[in-house]
Amino acid sequence: MYDNRKVYRQQHHKQGLTAFEITVQETNLHIQADTDLSGPALQAVTRCREQIQTYIRQHPDFRTTLSPMAVSDTAPLIIQEMARAAREAQVGPMATVAGAVAEYTGRHLLSFSSEVVVENGGDIFIHSGTETVLTIFAGNSPFSLTTGIQISRQPGPFGICTSSGTFGHSQSFGKADAVMVMAGSCMLADAAATGLANQVTTGDDIAPTLETGKQISGIQGLVIIKDTQIGLWGELRLVKV
Repeated sequence: MYDNRKVYRQQHHKQGLTAFEITVQETNLHIQADTDLSGPALQAVTRCREQIQTYIRQHPDFRTTLSPMAVSDTAPLIIQEMARAAREAQVGPMATVAGAVAEYTGRHLLSFSSEVVVENGGDIFIHSGTETVLTIFAGNSPFSLTTGIQISRQPGPFGICTSSGTFGHSQSFGKADAVMVMAGSCMLADAAATGLANQVTTGDDIAPTLETGKQISGIQGLVIIKDTQIGLWGELRLVKV
């Protein structure tokens, strides 16, 4: 994530929901739900990680490849969905892993809570009965922590994921300060954010990268930030925070 994690998470608290955190090895989730669901959340995270780690032990290329990878129909569902999202965005399947853990944990918690927000290193699974405003973190860009995106109430769960070439631990071949993607699948949003961020080196890359993103089936909205320039498309509205 980044040094501003605490501030970022405080700004994303939804009124009326209970916030709690779950940590399993390097996975740290900030979760909001109707009540504290630490137990079910811990079970979901542990199961996700075990399935992914087991598959990687059996198929090491799944962790290292930077290109889409075919998996068998007998692979765990989370592996199949990661591979499918990676194929849509033309990236390696591990580019979806943060979104995958957030999404599978969030889906599980919807059995216990009417509203759920799961944030995993800036990748967020959301099911909410109200509109959502998320603060943009974009490194040293003037838009960082001063600008947000407003999302109207959605009929079902969705994901908002962010990738950057100027901060954070994720590998990126670009220099975007932030690429945020909204999609019905958190895994797809994660994969697309990674792939599109790879394409942004200067502000001149924003417009063509937006056009590329529009062609990815399932993408509902995009924000791309490089220095003092910003591009926006889809079901998102910029707001001051």
